Amino acid sequence: MKILIIGGSGFLGTELVRQATAVGWETAATYCSRPSGVPGASWHHLDLRAAGHVDEVLAATAPDAVINATSGESDWAVTADGSVRVAMAVAKGGCRLVHVSSDAVFSGSRIHYDEACLPDPVTPYGAAKGAAETAVRLLTPAAAVVRTSLIIGRGGSAHERMVHDLADGTRDGVLFTDDIRCPVHVEDLASGLRELAVSDRAGVFHLAGSDALSRHELGVLLARRDGLDPAQLPTGRRADTPIPGALDVRLDSGATQRHLQTRLRGAREFLSAG
Repeated sequence: MKILIIGGSGFLGTELVRQATAVGWETAATYCSRPSGVPGASWHHLDLRAAGHVDEVLAATAPDAVINATSGESDWAVTADGSVRVAMAVAKGGCRLVHVSSDAVFSGSRIHYDEACLPDPVTPYGAAKGAAETAVRLLTPAAAVVRTSLIIGRGGSAHERMVHDLADGTRDGVLFTDDIRCPVHVEDLASGLRELAVSDRAGVFHLAGSDALSRHELGVLLARRDGLDPAQLPTGRRADTPIPGALDVRLDSGATQRHLQTRLRGAREFLSAG
């Protein structure tokens, strides 16, 4: 199996590279500023804003499958236009595409979202992700579009770092009690993405954890796992701030889980296990 991981130097991408090389896949990965330290992969610089750059990387790596795990946040040129370039290059190359999307494509108006739900974003990032989903499904109908939620690991995620900074007082801010998501462990997410990469299943899939938790509830679990005092975590309500975005978005991964060997654990389970 020859795999190309776009965004291989990011948090999720690093885990994908680690797992792919561990199972013996011929692994290529891209980076924007610098490659990660995971050995066993060939690294290629890629600027998704540059026309033709994706085609050059695909020609150099000749993968059987591509996983686009890059995150350009609300930068439309990367998150939306860059994903279009990836889909167009994959369509020309004839390989498999797994595109990673986000629960940010939803407004939260219905709270519970299964794989059949259509995007209704309310933030620039969600709009970029929603546009990318539409483009990928039009340009590469055989692709897998995978929505996920808050990604947690063993200390390396943005939310984990924030909890530590808040607990030791080196960062201002609060953990919202009304901002609810379905956190997923990065190892489970990467494993599920690899399964989809070697399958022929097309359409939309959800890879999120089975527990719906507020940012504060998640922070308390992280603090207990890491030996911090949960009482030191400041709380607040997102509804009382001008911060845009959905409050309560719960991805239902049931339909996807029935087709996977990877078990999508809930945060209460994977954080109690360390």
